[in-house]
Amino acid sequence: MIIDLPNTTTRDIAASLQHIHETTAQTTGRVLTLIVMATSGDDLPEIIRVTTDASWEHPSRVLVLIDGGPARSSGVDAEIRVGGTVGASEFVIMTLRGEVAAHADAVVTPLLLPDTPIVVWWPSEAPPVPAEHPVGRLAQRRITDGARQTEGYTPGDSDLSWARITQWRGVVASSLDAHPKENVTAVSVKGPRDNLSIDLAAGWLASRLGVPVRRGVATHQIKGDLEPCELRMEFPSGPITIHHRSHSTISVRMPQRPESLVAMNPRSTADCLAEELRHLDPDVIYAEALRGIGAVAFEDSENSEEN
Repeated sequence: MIIDLPNTTTRDIAASLQHIHETTAQTTGRVLTLIVMATSGDDLPEIIRVTTDASWEHPSRVLVLIDGGPARSSGVDAEIRVGGTVGASEFVIMTLRGEVAAHADAVVTPLLLPDTPIVVWWPSEAPPVPAEHPVGRLAQRRITDGARQTEGYTPGDSDLSWARITQWRGVVASSLDAHPKENVTAVSVKGPRDNLSIDLAAGWLASRLGVPVRRGVATHQIKGDLEPCELRMEFPSGPITIHHRSHSTISVRMPQRPESLVAMNPRSTADCLAEELRHLDPDVIYAEALRGIGAVAFEDSENSEEN
Protein backbone atom coordinates (compact mmCIF):
# COMPACT_ATOMS: atom_id res chain seq x y z
CA MET A 1 0.00 0.00 0.00
CA ILE A 2 1.30 3.45 -0.98
CA ILE A 3 -0.38 6.66 0.16
CA ASP A 4 0.71 10.03 -1.26
CA LEU A 5 0.36 13.09 0.97
CA PRO A 6 1.54 16.17 -0.94
CA ASN A 7 2.00 19.44 0.96
CA THR A 8 1.00 17.80 4.23
CA THR A 9 1.66 18.11 7.96
CA THR A 10 2.95 15.71 10.60
CA ARG A 11 -0.52 15.68 12.13
CA ASP A 12 -2.01 14.39 8.86
CA ILE A 13 0.80 11.83 8.49
CA ALA A 14 0.23 10.53 12.02
CA ALA A 15 -3.52 10.37 11.41
CA SER A 16 -2.97 8.39 8.19
CA LEU A 17 -0.73 5.90 10.00
CA GLN A 18 -3.31 5.48 12.75
CA HIS A 19 -6.05 4.94 10.17
CA ILE A 20 -3.96 2.24 8.48
CA HIS A 21 -3.45 0.44 11.80
CA GLU A 22 -7.17 0.57 12.60
CA THR A 23 -8.50 -0.51 9.20
CA THR A 24 -5.95 -3.06 7.97
CA ALA A 25 -4.18 -6.12 9.27
CA GLN A 26 -0.94 -4.21 9.68
CA THR A 27 0.55 -4.90 13.11
CA THR A 28 2.20 -2.33 15.34
CA GLY A 29 4.98 -4.60 16.67
CA ARG A 30 7.86 -2.45 15.49
CA VAL A 31 11.00 -2.67 17.59
CA LEU A 32 12.54 0.73 16.81
CA THR A 33 12.30 3.96 14.87
CA LEU A 34 14.92 4.31 12.14
CA ILE A 35 15.45 7.84 10.81
CA VAL A 36 17.28 8.07 7.48
CA MET A 37 18.83 11.47 6.71
CA ALA A 38 19.11 11.79 2.92
CA THR A 39 19.64 14.60 0.44
CA SER A 40 18.06 15.30 -2.93
CA GLY A 41 21.29 14.16 -4.64
CA ASP A 42 21.30 10.70 -3.03
CA ASP A 43 20.23 7.51 -4.80
CA LEU A 44 16.87 7.32 -3.03
CA PRO A 45 15.68 3.99 -4.55
CA GLU A 46 18.94 2.36 -3.43
CA ILE A 47 18.65 3.83 0.08
CA ILE A 48 15.09 2.55 0.37
CA ARG A 49 16.12 -0.88 -0.93
CA VAL A 50 18.98 -1.12 1.59
CA THR A 51 16.77 0.04 4.45
CA THR A 52 14.01 -2.38 3.44
CA ASP A 53 16.42 -5.33 3.33
CA ALA A 54 17.87 -4.42 6.74
CA SER A 55 14.44 -3.91 8.31
CA TRP A 56 13.27 -7.45 7.50
CA GLU A 57 15.36 -8.49 10.50
CA HIS A 58 14.29 -5.45 12.55
CA PRO A 59 10.64 -4.44 11.92
CA SER A 60 10.72 -0.66 12.23
CA ARG A 61 9.00 2.59 11.58
CA VAL A 62 11.35 4.07 8.99
CA LEU A 63 11.28 7.85 8.59
CA VAL A 64 13.19 8.93 5.48
CA LEU A 65 13.91 12.66 5.52
CA ILE A 66 15.03 14.18 2.21
CA ASP A 67 16.47 17.68 2.32
CA GLY A 68 14.82 19.27 -0.71
CA GLY A 69 16.94 22.40 -0.45
CA PRO A 70 15.79 26.00 -0.98
CA ALA A 71 12.27 26.50 -2.28
CA ARG A 72 9.82 29.35 -2.74
CA SER A 73 7.34 27.71 -0.40
CA SER A 74 8.06 25.77 2.76
CA GLY A 75 6.36 22.44 3.29
CA VAL A 76 6.44 18.65 3.52
CA ASP A 77 5.57 16.15 0.81
CA ALA A 78 5.11 12.64 2.20
CA GLU A 79 4.60 9.11 0.98
CA ILE A 80 3.57 6.23 3.26
CA ARG A 81 4.45 2.66 2.33
CA VAL A 82 3.15 -0.34 4.26
CA GLY A 83 2.91 -4.04 3.47
CA GLY A 84 4.17 -5.63 0.28
CA THR A 85 7.89 -5.20 -0.31
CA VAL A 86 8.51 -3.36 2.99
CA GLY A 87 7.39 -6.39 5.00
CA ALA A 88 6.63 -5.81 8.67
CA SER A 89 8.04 -2.29 8.61
CA GLU A 90 6.31 0.93 7.64
CA PHE A 91 7.99 3.70 5.65
CA VAL A 92 7.26 7.40 5.73
CA ILE A 93 9.27 9.16 3.02
CA MET A 94 9.25 12.93 3.50
CA THR A 95 10.73 15.67 1.32
CA LEU A 96 11.33 18.82 3.34
CA ARG A 97 11.11 22.03 1.28
CA GLY A 98 12.33 25.48 2.21
CA GLU A 99 12.67 26.58 5.83
CA VAL A 100 11.16 23.41 7.25
CA ALA A 101 14.29 21.51 6.13
CA ALA A 102 16.19 23.28 8.93
CA HIS A 103 13.78 21.85 11.52
CA ALA A 104 13.92 18.13 10.75
CA ASP A 105 13.79 17.29 14.46
CA ALA A 106 10.44 19.04 14.82
CA VAL A 107 9.11 17.11 11.81
CA VAL A 108 10.06 13.64 13.08
CA THR A 109 9.28 14.07 16.79
CA PRO A 110 5.47 13.57 16.46
CA LEU A 111 6.09 10.44 14.35
CA LEU A 112 8.46 8.61 16.71
CA LEU A 113 7.23 5.32 18.13
CA PRO A 114 6.75 5.57 21.90
CA ASP A 115 8.97 3.55 24.25
CA THR A 116 11.23 2.20 21.50
CA PRO A 117 14.86 2.95 20.61
CA ILE A 118 15.63 5.62 18.02
CA VAL A 119 18.41 5.15 15.45
CA VAL A 120 19.60 7.71 12.89
CA TRP A 121 21.46 6.75 9.71
CA TRP A 122 23.27 9.17 7.41
CA PRO A 123 23.84 7.16 4.18
CA SER A 124 26.01 9.87 2.58
CA GLU A 125 26.84 13.27 4.06
CA ALA A 126 27.04 13.27 7.85
CA PRO A 127 27.50 16.15 10.31
CA PRO A 128 30.95 16.55 11.92
CA VAL A 129 29.51 15.62 15.32
CA PRO A 130 26.38 13.47 14.81
CA ALA A 131 25.40 13.62 18.49
CA GLU A 132 25.11 17.42 18.26
CA HIS A 133 22.86 17.35 15.20
CA PRO A 134 19.23 18.21 16.14
CA VAL A 135 18.01 14.80 14.94
CA GLY A 136 21.09 13.05 16.34
CA ARG A 137 20.18 14.33 19.81
CA LEU A 138 16.97 12.31 19.65
CA ALA A 139 18.73 9.00 19.03
CA GLN A 140 20.44 6.33 21.11
CA ARG A 141 22.46 5.20 18.08
CA ARG A 142 23.87 7.31 15.23
CA ILE A 143 25.21 5.48 12.17
CA THR A 144 27.35 7.08 9.46
CA ASP A 145 29.09 5.67 6.39
CA GLY A 146 32.71 6.61 5.84
CA ALA A 147 32.71 9.55 8.26
CA ARG A 148 35.94 10.21 10.17
CA GLN A 149 35.03 11.08 13.76
CA THR A 150 38.32 10.82 15.63
CA GLU A 151 37.53 14.10 17.42
CA GLY A 152 33.74 14.18 17.21
CA TYR A 153 32.99 10.72 18.60
CA THR A 154 30.21 10.32 21.18
CA PRO A 155 29.15 6.99 22.75
CA GLY A 156 26.38 5.64 20.53
CA ASP A 157 28.14 6.61 17.28
CA SER A 158 29.14 3.95 14.78
CA ASP A 159 30.03 3.63 11.11
CA LEU A 160 29.24 1.03 8.46
CA SER A 161 32.95 0.95 7.59
CA TRP A 162 33.43 -0.88 10.89
CA ALA A 163 30.75 -3.48 10.15
CA ARG A 164 32.33 -4.16 6.74
CA ILE A 165 35.37 -5.74 8.42
CA THR A 166 33.54 -7.84 11.04
CA GLN A 167 34.24 -11.13 9.27
CA TRP A 168 37.84 -10.13 8.53
CA ARG A 169 38.40 -9.31 12.20
CA GLY A 170 37.12 -12.78 13.05
CA VAL A 171 39.76 -14.35 10.80
CA VAL A 172 42.47 -12.23 12.42
CA ALA A 173 41.33 -13.12 15.95
CA SER A 174 41.19 -16.81 15.04
CA SER A 175 44.74 -16.65 13.67
CA LEU A 176 46.02 -15.08 16.87
CA ASP A 177 44.25 -17.70 18.98
CA ALA A 178 46.05 -20.40 17.01
CA HIS A 179 49.40 -18.85 17.93
CA PRO A 180 49.04 -18.24 21.71
CA LYS A 181 52.59 -18.90 22.97
CA GLU A 182 54.20 -15.82 21.42
CA ASN A 183 53.36 -12.14 21.46
CA VAL A 184 53.05 -9.94 18.38
CA THR A 185 55.98 -7.54 18.07
CA ALA A 186 54.86 -5.37 15.13
CA VAL A 187 52.02 -5.08 12.62
CA SER A 188 51.75 -3.82 9.06
CA VAL A 189 48.37 -3.42 7.35
CA LYS A 190 47.91 -2.19 3.79
CA GLY A 191 44.80 -1.33 1.80
CA PRO A 192 43.32 1.28 -0.51
CA ARG A 193 44.20 4.89 0.22
CA ASP A 194 41.58 6.95 2.11
CA ASN A 195 39.63 3.85 3.14
CA LEU A 196 38.12 4.10 6.61
CA SER A 197 37.64 0.34 6.95
CA ILE A 198 41.38 -0.23 6.59
CA ASP A 199 42.15 2.67 8.93
CA LEU A 200 39.80 1.20 11.54
CA ALA A 201 41.44 -2.21 11.10
CA ALA A 202 44.82 -0.62 11.85
CA GLY A 203 43.40 1.28 14.83
CA TRP A 204 41.77 -1.88 16.17
CA LEU A 205 45.06 -3.80 16.00
CA ALA A 206 46.93 -0.91 17.64
CA SER A 207 44.42 -0.68 20.50
CA ARG A 208 44.15 -4.42 21.13
CA LEU A 209 47.79 -5.49 20.67
CA GLY A 210 49.62 -2.45 21.99
CA VAL A 211 52.44 -2.76 19.43
CA PRO A 212 53.65 -0.49 16.61
CA VAL A 213 51.24 -0.58 13.66
CA ARG A 214 52.02 0.76 10.21
CA ARG A 215 49.28 1.60 7.71
CA GLY A 216 50.39 1.48 4.07
CA VAL A 217 48.78 1.53 0.64
CA ALA A 218 48.07 -1.82 -1.06
CA THR A 219 50.02 -2.38 -4.26
CA HIS A 220 47.74 -4.98 -5.86
CA GLN A 221 44.21 -4.79 -7.23
CA ILE A 222 41.34 -7.24 -6.96
CA LYS A 223 38.43 -7.53 -9.35
CA GLY A 224 35.12 -7.28 -7.54
CA ASP A 225 33.74 -5.36 -4.57
CA LEU A 226 35.99 -6.77 -1.85
CA GLU A 227 38.61 -4.21 -0.87
CA PRO A 228 42.14 -5.65 -0.82
CA CYS A 229 43.87 -5.79 2.55
CA GLU A 230 47.37 -7.07 3.31
CA LEU A 231 48.12 -7.83 6.97
CA ARG A 232 51.46 -8.92 8.39
CA MET A 233 51.92 -9.62 12.12
CA GLU A 234 55.46 -10.22 13.29
CA PHE A 235 56.29 -12.97 15.82
CA PRO A 236 59.69 -14.19 17.07
CA SER A 237 59.17 -17.48 15.20
CA GLY A 238 58.00 -15.82 11.97
CA PRO A 239 55.14 -13.72 10.61
CA ILE A 240 51.45 -14.42 10.23
CA THR A 241 50.19 -12.96 6.95
CA ILE A 242 46.58 -12.50 5.90
CA HIS A 243 45.74 -11.12 2.49
CA HIS A 244 43.04 -11.27 -0.17
CA ARG A 245 43.89 -13.65 -3.02
CA SER A 246 40.71 -12.88 -4.95
CA HIS A 247 37.39 -11.10 -4.56
CA SER A 248 36.07 -13.99 -2.44
CA THR A 249 39.13 -15.71 -0.91
CA ILE A 250 41.52 -14.82 1.91
CA SER A 251 44.91 -16.48 2.36
CA VAL A 252 46.22 -17.13 5.89
CA ARG A 253 49.85 -18.15 6.37
CA MET A 254 51.38 -19.10 9.73
CA PRO A 255 54.86 -20.27 10.71
CA GLN A 256 55.38 -24.00 10.10
CA ARG A 257 51.85 -24.47 8.78
CA PRO A 258 50.47 -24.82 5.26
CA GLU A 259 48.55 -21.96 3.71
CA SER A 260 44.86 -21.81 4.64
CA LEU A 261 42.20 -20.38 2.34
CA VAL A 262 39.09 -18.77 3.81
CA ALA A 263 35.99 -17.92 1.76
CA MET A 264 34.84 -14.34 2.32
CA ASN A 265 32.45 -12.36 0.17
CA PRO A 266 31.90 -8.59 0.28
CA ARG A 267 29.27 -7.47 2.78
CA SER A 268 26.36 -5.50 1.39
CA THR A 269 25.32 -2.20 2.91
CA ALA A 270 22.07 -3.85 4.02
CA ASP A 271 24.02 -6.56 5.89
CA CYS A 272 26.15 -3.93 7.62
CA LEU A 273 23.15 -1.81 8.56
CA ALA A 274 21.31 -4.85 9.92
CA GLU A 275 24.36 -5.70 12.05
CA GLU A 276 24.45 -2.20 13.51
CA LEU A 277 20.75 -2.44 14.40
CA ARG A 278 21.31 -5.66 16.36
CA HIS A 279 23.01 -3.89 19.24
CA LEU A 280 21.80 -0.50 20.40
CA ASP A 281 24.27 0.00 23.24
CA PRO A 282 27.51 1.93 22.62
CA ASP A 283 30.10 -0.05 20.64
CA VAL A 284 33.11 0.09 22.96
CA ILE A 285 35.45 -1.81 20.62
CA TYR A 286 34.64 0.57 17.76
CA ALA A 287 35.43 3.52 20.02
CA GLU A 288 38.78 1.96 20.94
CA ALA A 289 39.58 1.31 17.27
CA LEU A 290 38.70 4.90 16.41
CA ARG A 291 41.03 6.19 19.13
CA GLY A 292 43.67 3.68 18.10
CA ILE A 293 43.97 5.32 14.67
CA GLY A 294 45.92 8.09 16.40
CA ALA A 295 48.63 5.58 17.35
CA VAL A 296 49.02 4.23 13.80
CA ALA A 297 51.99 5.25 11.64
CA PHE A 298 50.63 6.16 8.19
CA GLU A 299 52.92 5.74 5.19
CA ASP A 300 52.67 7.48 1.83
CA SER A 301 52.28 5.35 -1.30
CA GLU A 302 55.94 5.62 -2.37
CA ASN A 303 57.31 4.43 0.99
CA SER A 304 54.66 1.72 1.14
CA GLU A 305 55.68 0.34 -2.27
CA GLU A 306 59.35 0.35 -1.31
CA ASN A 307 58.54 -1.75 1.77
